[in-house]
Amino acid sequence: MGRTSKDKRDVYYRLAKENGWRARSAFKLLQLDEEFQLFQGVTRAVDLCAAPGGWSQVLSQKTGGQEGGQVLAVDLQAMAPLPGVTQIQGDITQLSTAKEIIQHFQGCPADLVVCDGAPDVTGLHDVDEYMQAQLLLAALNIATHVLKPGGCFVAKIFRGRDVTLLYSQLRIFFSSVLCAKPKSSRNSSIEAFAVCQGYDPPEGFKPDLSKPLLDHSYDPDFNQLDGPTRVIVPFVTCGDLSAYDSDCSYPLDLQDGSKYRYTPPTQPPISPPYQEACTLKKMGRLAKEVRPEDGPISRAATMPQPLDTQLAPEMEGLPLISASPGCPNYVHSFP
Repeated sequence: MGRTSKDKRDVYYRLAKENGWRARSAFKLLQLDEEFQLFQGVTRAVDLCAAPGGWSQVLSQKTGGQEGGQVLAVDLQAMAPLPGVTQIQGDITQLSTAKEIIQHFQGCPADLVVCDGAPDVTGLHDVDEYMQAQLLLAALNIATHVLKPGGCFVAKIFRGRDVTLLYSQLRIFFSSVLCAKPKSSRNSSIEAFAVCQGYDPPEGFKPDLSKPLLDHSYDPDFNQLDGPTRVIVPFVTCGDLSAYDSDCSYPLDLQDGSKYRYTPPTQPPISPPYQEACTLKKMGRLAKEVRPEDGPISRAATMPQPLDTQLAPEMEGLPLISASPGCPNYVHSFP
């Protein structure tokens, strides 16, 4: 696959590079803003799970023109610097991170908290939905510490069987909760965004990060909501209907007839988890056994050898009783 293969398959990835965005997800936040005017009157914004910084870029440009505009990016992973963005490398499930955010804003609460974080998906939808729900609740918990009354909270959500439970929990803290699907989000993806406006916690509520996630005794059967306790939120699509379709492939040839020119990514990843694998692949050692003196021993070297290679020479030709599935006393004779 060539360098332009992803440019052909993903038009928003190509547009992000051409417009200087670090990630295609920048278009998702821009389209959400077109629909809900998220940045109106916002001077202090927090971007949770910010790396590589696509949403932080948008927040910086949209709030930087306002007097005293400040953007704070929080992530466990290191992120390349961005103009107008202050970074905190911390865990959003820790109270110390919430205190550091409040300290940065000099005791003032944030007007907007966003979170585009997602787990490494496995393809098992039940597992992925549960992990995403945990991440959203962690973001909500820290938002209750730093968000002002009437503020806005936007977070990625995976629409699954138990999504009504998340909606009901969000509805406790916000006067308005909607599920939005930007045009730049693929139709084939179960992702959407919970847009929560009008932060209004229950009377007497005190934020607490001692249990930032769902309890281990979470019972999906018990938590099935029905009747008056079941919350169904409006579903809204965002973005111009005539905009690019994220599931379609578009030709690289430009409309004016000029030749397409490849654009490198705006900001390469910093210490990505796959960096070691890429290095081994370039050296031709990714699928090869590495000798102890050359480096770490590959997993293949530690695997047990086939039984026939472990037999002593004097045992060759003798029958061997082995446990075979469905036939426990199968007698096999080696040649």
